[in-house]
Amino acid sequence: MTAGMPAPVYLDCNATTPVDPWVVEAMLPYLREHYGNPSSDHAYGHVASTAVARARAEVAALIGARPEEIVFTGSATEANNLALWGAAKALLPTGRRRLLTSAVEHASVAMPLRTMSRCGWTLEELPVDGSGRLLTEEALAAIDEQTALVSVMLANNETGSLQPVQELSPAVRAHGALLHVDAAQAVGKIAVDVEALACDLLTLAGHKLYAPKGVGALYVRTGTPLEPIMQGAGHEGGRRPGTENVPHIVALGAAARLARETLGREVPDLRALRDALHTRLSDAIPGLVLNGHPSERLPGTLNVSFPGVAGWALLAEARSVAASTGTACHAAEHTLSRVLAAMGCTPERAIGAVRLSLGRYTTAVEIDTAASALIAAWRRLQ
Repeated sequence: MTAGMPAPVYLDCNATTPVDPWVVEAMLPYLREHYGNPSSDHAYGHVASTAVARARAEVAALIGARPEEIVFTGSATEANNLALWGAAKALLPTGRRRLLTSAVEHASVAMPLRTMSRCGWTLEELPVDGSGRLLTEEALAAIDEQTALVSVMLANNETGSLQPVQELSPAVRAHGALLHVDAAQAVGKIAVDVEALACDLLTLAGHKLYAPKGVGALYVRTGTPLEPIMQGAGHEGGRRPGTENVPHIVALGAAARLARETLGREVPDLRALRDALHTRLSDAIPGLVLNGHPSERLPGTLNVSFPGVAGWALLAEARSVAASTGTACHAAEHTLSRVLAAMGCTPERAIGAVRLSLGRYTTAVEIDTAASALIAAWRRLQ
């Protein structure tokens, strides 16, 4: 941002959320005076260990789990890799070698699974419909006795579309397979309950729910076979070695508590702001197209294709809006989104896509400012 210029309206909360001020205050003491190693058997260590335990309980409470089922990691990407590789290693003796996933998964799921497919596993990527949701009947038919693991995201990072995980879980369980859910984009934005989902493994990310980057967690249902993928001391129940990052874990716990307390009122407010933005853009721009499900979608996500322009050119023109054209992991590359391609979007539609993702601090005034800037930029590019 240029000095002296007003900050652009931030509509990129699916890429990362700002750290909540209350979360910052919660973690600061563990950067200053409470610096002990939680494994140390003295006063400093006990303070740190108690803080980690408290955060573990808060994260568990947010998703309806038990504290001992939460494994802290350095990111959601690490949690996804631990879930996939750790389950695969544990399941080797079963002889099952079949893996199922959707065609619209995040790279931190898609890439490990594709690597596993080159190491003797059979991978099937299940198709999605035009809104980015799994074709349920085809997905159910694909689950069989050779299936070891099914990995499906709960909410898509680009479109916000929600997957019918609850419709899949009974079949996964009936066939003796494991179900992993990448809920990095969902936890803290919608209600997530591991019992309702009936999943065995679930990933969440700190920086998607107003905690800092550099911390995530993996839910591991009691009794789920999982081998560590790194070697070291026996931290996190022997599943993830490495001294715990206490300040960030405390921050994640605080963010989880805050989400549990505020989610009920945040969801309808976000949905109303998102829909107001969509209405403004649709009324002014003929041919604007929604990418994603109209209702089964994250309340703060709006992915739309602007006709006749490239999404990155539009955002370059609308300098007062900070948003993205798709997954932020590939923001520097002007390539077609594989998510939109899997949904059957034409190249023209995919090129014009822009993801606008709202968050806890988005205001009605900012929505009006952003809408005006995007409309004006589109008209200038015409």
